[in-house]
Amino acid sequence: MMEARTRRRVRDPAATRETILEAASNLLAKDGLEGVSLSAVAHLAAVNRGTAYQHFETREKLIEATIEWVSDKLFRAVFGDPETVGQRRVEEVDTAALTDRLCGFAMENPEICRVWLQQVLASPDPSQDPFWREYSGSLQRFAETKLAMPGIDAEVLSVVNLAGVFFWPIFARAHAADDKERDVLGARFTHEILRLSMYGSMNASRFPEVAERLGKGIGQD
Repeated sequence: MMEARTRRRVRDPAATRETILEAASNLLAKDGLEGVSLSAVAHLAAVNRGTAYQHFETREKLIEATIEWVSDKLFRAVFGDPETVGQRRVEEVDTAALTDRLCGFAMENPEICRVWLQQVLASPDPSQDPFWREYSGSLQRFAETKLAMPGIDAEVLSVVNLAGVFFWPIFARAHAADDKERDVLGARFTHEILRLSMYGSMNASRFPEVAERLGKGIGQD
């Protein structure tokens, strides 16, 4: 008579951690920071609370890890593999395609993008975040090439661009739109960002006083 064997469930800590982080990101998107607790995340992830505590000792560590997790998703969606992104030359970057990818991710993940941006900008050192560091850094590298107009403040431009791209889906009610409608909304934003980057909004010949002010630089008015 064959001895009965009981199969044990194979544990996969990495997969469990991923499940917890995905659940935490969903709660962040839905309820903001106030809605995130280890108990609520464990319930949504369908793991026991003890398991959640094994991976993240405190609520603060869970939130920090979730923001890092979102940053990695954002980085990969926009720039690609973090291991190879350092090989890019800014002169070879397809700016329009990069903007399309950024807007596309924002349209599909509007709430979590907003939470990510608020957390990163409120942190003592935003440059610790991989996506912010690469995005702002790439604009700075671009500003130092002959492809750019003179006088670009890469840090200010980074905030302006990301605030726009991450808040536009909320204003445009992307969550209530279908795939086709989101594509149209994303295309509208991409078009305007590219138009502003290429041509600006003001006819310089009609605003000589503004041109004079910009020519003087900051603090020289």
